[in-house]
Amino acid sequence: MKLDSLAIHAGDRKKPGSFVPVTTPIYSSSSFFYSDMETLDRVFAGEIPGQNYARYNNPTTNALEEQIAALEGGDFALACASGMAAIYLALQAALTDRRRSVVAGPVLYGATIRLLHEMLEPNGIEVHFADPCDSQEFAAAVSEHKPGCILVETVANPMLRVTPLDTINEIARRHGAAVVVDSTFATPLLVRPLQLGSDLVVHSLTKYLAGHGDVLGGIVVSREEFRPVLQSISRAVGGVLGPFEAYLAMRGVKTFPLRMTRQCANACRVAGWLASHPRIARVHFPGDPQHPDAAIVRRLFPPNMYGAMVSFEVKDAGKEQIFRLVDSLKMIVPATSLGDVHSMILYPPMSSHREISPKHRQRMGIGENFLRLSVGIEAPEDIIEDLDQALGLG
Repeated sequence: MKLDSLAIHAGDRKKPGSFVPVTTPIYSSSSFFYSDMETLDRVFAGEIPGQNYARYNNPTTNALEEQIAALEGGDFALACASGMAAIYLALQAALTDRRRSVVAGPVLYGATIRLLHEMLEPNGIEVHFADPCDSQEFAAAVSEHKPGCILVETVANPMLRVTPLDTINEIARRHGAAVVVDSTFATPLLVRPLQLGSDLVVHSLTKYLAGHGDVLGGIVVSREEFRPVLQSISRAVGGVLGPFEAYLAMRGVKTFPLRMTRQCANACRVAGWLASHPRIARVHFPGDPQHPDAAIVRRLFPPNMYGAMVSFEVKDAGKEQIFRLVDSLKMIVPATSLGDVHSMILYPPMSSHREISPKHRQRMGIGENFLRLSVGIEAPEDIIEDLDQALGLG
């Protein structure tokens, strides 16, 4: 089945009895039992499939997991309470029985950087950074530090550099490191990291997959070999996704390919317009022919699909001017997220990268004049008109 069809059909229409629901319902029960204790015992032992306790599994959540695993081409998936919970779970699983060392890309979501520094390092895990877009630098860092795990984003937040996953996976294999990829920005529509040799793929369900701004959740997708350790950690820690959130996410995923296709097309229009605007100093967009990773984009992404994120720098603007510009927007939503059907704008120094020191932000390329735009499915003319009037007022 093509991805568009998998998004609609995968995970659904399990037969619970003499009838079959068209879509998976919400199973809100915290526990489950059977007609005899022997069956329940076998379910707990993993000898037969079944439900027992909602921290272990739930029919609604399981359906979502099957759906996302199918989209990513993985053997299984495990849904979590948030995208950050999913990253933490994936990192812990990747480091099990491996050297407690991580080499990560230097430009990541701010909360991910905090997780590395404030959670992993105090627990004895070494953390090192190297540019994955510089293959020689990254290979040298991996060779020197011999990490048990490599962590990268498919499209780096918020600079929109594109990671050469095929090259990174080759480097990892030579050194026995597991590769964890946060592919939230790319989605399975642009690239499927497991098929390129990565080990664990993470998504924030909150973003493009659910897509409507009403779900907080995350998910890890992997191969069968990681299932036991992922399930063990998840059951011990308990950061599972609830059935109501799973239902909403699964419903959103059904239209994800349609939404993402439209958002990618809109982003191309908006990025091109921004690049020609006199108040814009620089546009960061993977579809730009002059993008530093244009060759990687051509190699890994489908034709004319570049994602729906556009970052840009406003000429000679500081915090005050940026605030005034954002306050002038009439349709685009100034909110701390991305991937929704509506366009959203975010000021990274205030939100996603607020906890990163100003000097660190500058090294990452995030100045006081930097904005990140998540392009929605509105008419592109309306998005451009809103930006145009705000740039004239801001």
